[in-house]
Amino acid sequence: MTPPAATQRPGDKMKKAICAFSELLKEHPEIQRATLLHQVEIKFDLSPKECEFLDTHLAENECQK
Repeated sequence: MTPPAATQRPGDKMKKAICAFSELLKEHPEIQRATLLHQVEIKFDLSPKECEFLDTHLAENECQK
């Protein structure tokens, strides 16, 4: 007997978090990126490794606008 299918594929949570972060940036450009990123990390219950990845790649990119 095979186990039931997972409700989410690996990476789906990260994709949704990145999309949500992008939408928040568009809606609230006045709020610091790190603050918005923290909100997304909590909302999607990301692991410490996932949070570290997003912090490294998204929070510090303000100079690349």
